[in-house]
Amino acid sequence: MNTKNQQRNPVLLVHGLDDTEAVFHKMRAYLIQRGWSVYSLDLVPNNGDVGLDELAKQVADYVTATFASEERLDLVGFSMGGIVSRYYVQRLGGINRVQRFITISSPHNGTVVAYGSWRPGCIQMRPDSIFLKDLNSDAVILGQLDFTSIWTPYDLMILPANSSQMSVGREVIVPVPLHPWMLTDSRSLAVVKIVLERIKLKLPFLKKASSQ
Repeated sequence: MNTKNQQRNPVLLVHGLDDTEAVFHKMRAYLIQRGWSVYSLDLVPNNGDVGLDELAKQVADYVTATFASEERLDLVGFSMGGIVSRYYVQRLGGINRVQRFITISSPHNGTVVAYGSWRPGCIQMRPDSIFLKDLNSDAVILGQLDFTSIWTPYDLMILPANSSQMSVGREVIVPVPLHPWMLTDSRSLAVVKIVLERIKLKLPFLKKASSQ
């Protein structure tokens, strides 16, 4: 491994609702092949039976158990995993550990699909939920990180799709037709790679999130 690779942070991947860490099989292989150390965990339960704040504690515990206390890491959260990761960053001290934070098709402002379930974690992902209102009340803290939201306008799980937009950090729109394909499409993988490399982001599909 060369010096450039040794300077890279480890990457932690956090999956979404009804998923396991296996959903990252292609992204994991893609990043490992390019020199990153990649980690992931299974959130239990993964079906919304507990609140996202409870799942975030599993992320915090995993980070504590896996990485040295002074070690920085990069965090990638998919769908619900992006909200779980935000809670870890904003409420459980992750702001002091995470350097780059990427969410992929995450319902930062809720999704109407969540009205289809009364499970606690799903209720928290409804538009205007108390949970999301609280988390968004100080979302500005994410400006302390290199934060990027990646999303597709064709998402049928995150409705409206622009719920993935944030008023802080950067956003990248990748026109992928299906929610799960955001983890396997070559364009999404390329964006994740670019963000993790901390290359100056001057791509035509990238823009700074505007203040609301």
